[in-house]
Amino acid sequence: MKVLEAAVKSFITALGVAFFSLFALAGMFRRTTVPEESLTFAAKEQDERPRPAVVVELFTSEGCSSCPPADALLAQLVSDQRIAGAEVIALEEHVDYWNHLGWIDPFSSQEFTFRQQEYEEKFRTGSVYTPQMVVDGSVEFVGSREGQARQVITQAAQTTKTPVRLAFAAGNGSRASLQVTVGKLSGATPDDRVEVFLAVTETGLHSDVRAGENAGHDVGHSAVVRALRKLGQADPRADIGLSAAPELKLQAKWKRENLRAVVFLQERKSRRIIGAASLPLT
Repeated sequence: MKVLEAAVKSFITALGVAFFSLFALAGMFRRTTVPEESLTFAAKEQDERPRPAVVVELFTSEGCSSCPPADALLAQLVSDQRIAGAEVIALEEHVDYWNHLGWIDPFSSQEFTFRQQEYEEKFRTGSVYTPQMVVDGSVEFVGSREGQARQVITQAAQTTKTPVRLAFAAGNGSRASLQVTVGKLSGATPDDRVEVFLAVTETGLHSDVRAGENAGHDVGHSAVVRALRKLGQADPRADIGLSAAPELKLQAKWKRENLRAVVFLQERKSRRIIGAASLPLT
């Protein structure tokens, strides 16, 4: 009988120790579990990290019947910004070689035709054409191909970028002064010059086209390049590749709330774009 009593006591003691260990483990689990709000904050913090800028150029014309779908795609890429890991910076450049068909594109310029011709020499497409999309100066394709555009932009976001900082220095109704700082060059091709460009783009533009291939259609645009100029050449040996304080003269017909300043770095020979930044001019 005493042996049985001792066995029962031992069993009860062991059972108590087991329950105590179980409760202690549960307490540890509760203390080490990450609260849901912490996970939400971590995800938000990750979403807010700077994304590498990818410059998407679209060579287009209001005189080209194939261009409106490409114009719409560019606008969608800019407004959505849903391509993982990339900040899409758009440059919609209207060429002038369609103007002879009866409709003069009000946003067209021979300057953009020359720029597209430089790309033609690089890509050897045989001739210039619209709509043509060029991503980071490295890949070209028909500008209305959404699947290809998203794939190429995703790949471009994974390449090494040179840091570019763009900020307001001063501004009033018709002028704006900027501060541009280019960091140490990263991903540049040896023995190639890196040129720094400044563009002004305007969204919300459209035209009631009354002649040419798009006659009778209202054609909308996004990020139309209003001005483009070279700021200088980045120094490949310095920690600060370039520092400049350019002044922009804004025309009265431009709507300030729709304007952005864009700075991008482009290699002269390869035409690759290795860094960019943009800033609203409001």
